[in-house]
Amino acid sequence: METKKEELTFAEAIERAGGAIHRFPLIKVRGVPLMEHIAKNWSSIWAFRPDPSDLLISTYPKAGTTWTQEIVDLLLNNGDADVSKRAPIPVRIPFLEIFSPPPIPSGLDLLQDMDPPRVIKTHLPIQLVPEGFWDSKCKVIYVARNAKDNLVSYYHFDRMNLTQPEPGPWDGYIHKFMKGDLGWGSWYDHVKGYWKEREKRNILYLFYEDMKENPRREIIRIMEYLDLSLSVDTIDHIVQLTSFKVMKDNPMANYSFIPMPVFDQSVSPFMRKGEVGDWANHFTPEQAEMFDEDYARQMEEVDIPFRSNI
Repeated sequence: METKKEELTFAEAIERAGGAIHRFPLIKVRGVPLMEHIAKNWSSIWAFRPDPSDLLISTYPKAGTTWTQEIVDLLLNNGDADVSKRAPIPVRIPFLEIFSPPPIPSGLDLLQDMDPPRVIKTHLPIQLVPEGFWDSKCKVIYVARNAKDNLVSYYHFDRMNLTQPEPGPWDGYIHKFMKGDLGWGSWYDHVKGYWKEREKRNILYLFYEDMKENPRREIIRIMEYLDLSLSVDTIDHIVQLTSFKVMKDNPMANYSFIPMPVFDQSVSPFMRKGEVGDWANHFTPEQAEMFDEDYARQMEEVDIPFRSNI
């Protein structure tokens, strides 16, 4: 698929959709707040039946999703950068639960037109993942990011994504995050849900901070989980291709193909910093203390080895 054609198609679809593109409200599905267009199409999402060969990549929003998608796509294509530039990343790896105004293709529409094995993206907490994934024993890669950096990244994303609810001021957003009043719900429930089920359901549970610290090591872990065997040179090539700088300049991965009425990257770029510890530039000491106290309460029953700095 040619980049220019994809951009024009999407932009024209946005224009024809008229007022349908706006900041969608959140509606709870089984207690989890989801964007209106997801909630209204929930029965179709829940009924999705994957093929056993399909792979699910799951994250809480802004936890390294696009990075992991690009790594997986390159691993499956033997590090061939040209093949991984065949289409924008949401076309190569459809977003399961996203429903868009016609004629913009939704995740289920794209998946229907793809032959297995497929790679599928989701932000759904584990209890909302369609049961077919577990019935079919699909492989699942989950990536978790430390709460403070995840919060900061989600805040800036909500500022620029004009379909997400208005984030409001930073101080108020911290409280929304702590209460789980954001799209896809509570970060705490999300990371704990997959953590508790990781062994029973054969979930490869990765940490964003580990990926930043030693990307080669974590790429090899993903490769082995996928039962692949690539050469040392190919792995090194994938490490280079999936560095933050290279991906930020990759038009098939940096979401520059999403037009201004949806993503206003003049407010904040989709790929902003990709750092560990940037939270320290946003939290006041008082906010950090308050957040840490609440974090200790919400995470007291699990011991997930998150790191806020590396």
